Amino acid sequence: MPAKGRAQKPGVRKQKAEARVTTGSEEQRGQAAACPDPRTRGPLTASSLVTIHVMGQAYEVPKDLTIMKAMEYAGYKFIRGCGCRGGFCGACGTVFRKKDSYKLKVGLACQTVIEDGMYLAQIPFYPGNKAEYELEKLAADTQVLVKLYPEVMRCIACNSCTKICPQDIDVMGYISAAIRGDIGKVADMSFDCIMCGLCATRCPAEIVHYNVALLARRLYGAKRAKRARHVGDRVREIAEGRFEPGLDRLGRLSEAELSAMYYDPKVRDVEP
Repeated sequence: MPAKGRAQKPGVRKQKAEARVTTGSEEQRGQAAACPDPRTRGPLTASSLVTIHVMGQAYEVPKDLTIMKAMEYAGYKFIRGCGCRGGFCGACGTVFRKKDSYKLKVGLACQTVIEDGMYLAQIPFYPGNKAEYELEKLAADTQVLVKLYPEVMRCIACNSCTKICPQDIDVMGYISAAIRGDIGKVADMSFDCIMCGLCATRCPAEIVHYNVALLARRLYGAKRAKRARHVGDRVREIAEGRFEPGLDRLGRLSEAELSAMYYDPKVRDVEP
């Protein structure tokens, strides 16, 4: 159970014993400064700390960390709202406000760097509208997107969705294509979407852009795109057990050996 009077966010468990809470006392500031800097492992100094507010609670954390790393430093353990940590999965959408600013901004916690005085809260899931359908029964025609997501017709071309997209996708552009019924264009323009939901948080027309795009990509892949020969080859190889020896070998490795395969640049083939 969370401590009385302290907010606990769904999907994030706060470990009270590890949390470094700033109340302004010199003793607490000194304790925070004595903790090792997670970037350099050296001692922290007052000049290397900044104050952030997570759901209203203040914490002193090392500067230059991402929001995700700063929250973990403050004692939060991610149960949801954390995935790839590399800006690809879209699980860590975050709303924040900078010091002395009334404007709310959004970003990915694994990519956005903290600033002193930042107020923030996470959105591990955005409860946007998602149409129910059976893909096999849908026709990939010009009306299917508008039929299942009629709200796209309310688009006022404000471009707020494009401006907020962390992937720099022309979101408004593919919604315009959806209105025209151009499934292929929507699928192509939205290909890099990570479904973080941030576009939907800004839309005055309440369009859930990423679900519209997901339907377009599903329809295009299932009913319009040419069949990829190599996919069939790979499925056949899996059925024949070609990869079973490698999986068995991984299953016999110890935790230390698996860790070395993932982290050690001498063992892992990592791109430069």
